[in-house]
Amino acid sequence: MRLVVDLNKCQGYAQCAFLAPDVFAMHGEEALIYDPRAGEEQRERVARAVAACPVQAITADGLDRTGGAREVSDGS
Repeated sequence: MRLVVDLNKCQGYAQCAFLAPDVFAMHGEEALIYDPRAGEEQRERVARAVAACPVQAITADGLDRTGGAREVSDGS
């Protein structure tokens, strides 16, 4: 699973760090650090973190909007 956080959108609410602390963490009061290659064992926590972000700054390849698995098309 690949994560991308739009750090220009992120406002430092830290909901993601609370819900998936092994993937997201706050550095200081406003700077977010995260593991862009979260393991599959973190799927449920990451899905909750994505859904909880008040500014929708987090996207995760392989998750649909409800947090379930999503097939990725190769374009054919």
